[in-house]
Amino acid sequence: MKIADFETFVVGNPPPHFGGRYFLFVKLVSDDGIVGYGEVYCATFSAHVVERMIADVCERHVVGGDPFRIEHLWRNVYGSGYTLRPDLSLVSVLSGIEIACWDIVGKAVGQPVYQLLGGRVHERLRSYTYLYPSERDGPDAFEANRVYSDPGLAAQRAVEEVERGFSAVKFDPAGPYTVYDGRMPSLDAIELSRRFVETIREAVGTSADLLFGTHGQFTAAGAIRLARALEPSDPLWFEEPTPPENPAEMARVARQTSIPIATGERLVTKHEFARVLEAQAASILQPAVARCGGLLEARKIASLAEIHHAQIAPHLYCGPIAALASIQFATCTPNFLILECIRDFGGFHDQLLTHPIRWEEGFVIPSDEPGLGSELDETVARAHPYSGEALHLEMQGTPGEE
Repeated sequence: MKIADFETFVVGNPPPHFGGRYFLFVKLVSDDGIVGYGEVYCATFSAHVVERMIADVCERHVVGGDPFRIEHLWRNVYGSGYTLRPDLSLVSVLSGIEIACWDIVGKAVGQPVYQLLGGRVHERLRSYTYLYPSERDGPDAFEANRVYSDPGLAAQRAVEEVERGFSAVKFDPAGPYTVYDGRMPSLDAIELSRRFVETIREAVGTSADLLFGTHGQFTAAGAIRLARALEPSDPLWFEEPTPPENPAEMARVARQTSIPIATGERLVTKHEFARVLEAQAASILQPAVARCGGLLEARKIASLAEIHHAQIAPHLYCGPIAALASIQFATCTPNFLILECIRDFGGFHDQLLTHPIRWEEGFVIPSDEPGLGSELDETVARAHPYSGEALHLEMQGTPGEE
């Protein structure tokens, strides 16, 4: 079997934009007509620049290759242009292509991908969601989001999600993330964060874990001060408290708080995750399958985590093909903890798939269908092209003033 052709899709995600402004999909077609889909989670360049990157890699390394030789393909792309080091943009492109190869392989042998990566471990997957704005809070998630400035409204949204079945919710009230981070949080930011976790804990009791999200905003000293304010409400994790470059600084936070540290959405390959584990910087790893290197690399990361008694909580802030890949990965991972969902994968995520992701009472039920378990609905994808120049995510360009 050979890969005969490829196609890319840059899909605009309509309001409320849950999961990002756009999604980047890649389609591979084998010479006997089997189609595989992948998704690229790359936020460093505009969507159409990344689309050209995908095309370049496919033309150089993928077309004419054997989709079963995933390790061979991975090494050729990873070393492309004298690289052989963690490069977020290149590895993101590689991740989407690798996922599409696994989709082809699973369909060729008539098995779900998780059966080829060690076999099913979990019959269902515990899930969590961000406290996204509801319809009454406005039509666009990129407009002013009161959910992260109003503890009472956040608690109301948390109760609503718990009543729908979620047993964990994530929120991020700690202020803007900027290109000048890390920084020291202000007393006002610490107090607002404390009131958030306290108010939500009071509202949901012990029926749900609280996941305190940040995006590397703080110095280690600042993160330690913030963590001590949060500890009485016993969050399940404190996410990425310091910037991702220096695991030793994050380890300082881990040593001085009772809250487990989670990190990984901005890390790629087993090498960067290994540094986190070696430094004892986190006990919960959050690889994004559509960015970290793909499904096989995610399994290698999970195996490294097993050695250190760390758990896996796949990160997801993109589209439904990446979600399908996360589900395959989680299903066969012994040290899986919890899966990030975009609410219950309804709305546009559901419209983009030929078969919906099965979410029931807080759990995702893995599909028994071959490959990733569903496919991209190309008619819907083509009907929503993205023509903008904004990045998938954008940080504030001036120092945070709180």
